[in-house]
Amino acid sequence: MGKVLVLNASYEPLNITSWRRAVVLLLKGKAEQVEHNGKYLYAEFPLPTVIRLRYYVRVPYKEIPLTRRNILHRDSHSCQYCGYTGDDLTLDHVIPRSRGGGDSWENIVTACVRCNVRKGNRTPKEANMILDYPPRQPYSSLYFEVSKYLKTGLHDEWQKYVIGSS
Repeated sequence: MGKVLVLNASYEPLNITSWRRAVVLLLKGKAEQVEHNGKYLYAEFPLPTVIRLRYYVRVPYKEIPLTRRNILHRDSHSCQYCGYTGDDLTLDHVIPRSRGGGDSWENIVTACVRCNVRKGNRTPKEANMILDYPPRQPYSSLYFEVSKYLKTGLHDEWQKYVIGSS
């Protein structure tokens, strides 16, 4: 049956939950249905894909961990120098560690083996290589998570609530 996007009262993405939990929130009157995909739980009860809470919930900022998987996701599993999207991807430090570059969202990008070797122990400018996008830390952990679901194509109705994310 799938996952359901939970929106705050302000229509900001808040959480991803199971369809069962979403139905409970609807039945208790704590949420309202915003989108459904045409499937029905009962004859007159469409299965929700997006719900909105009737009250505003304050959400504390949550740091996104700097992991290989998250960097690959941020960079759309493609080389940031040539656009290659195969299996042979590595992580490249824009400013090499040996030259003072650290491990941070702003200094690590996805690169294919060929581009990583070509760049070597130089900066992209010194190697005459241009980054497709300057690396940055994703804005919100929830937008980051939701965008992973959007890339599968199974939750297209979520798109309008997550525009401009990650």
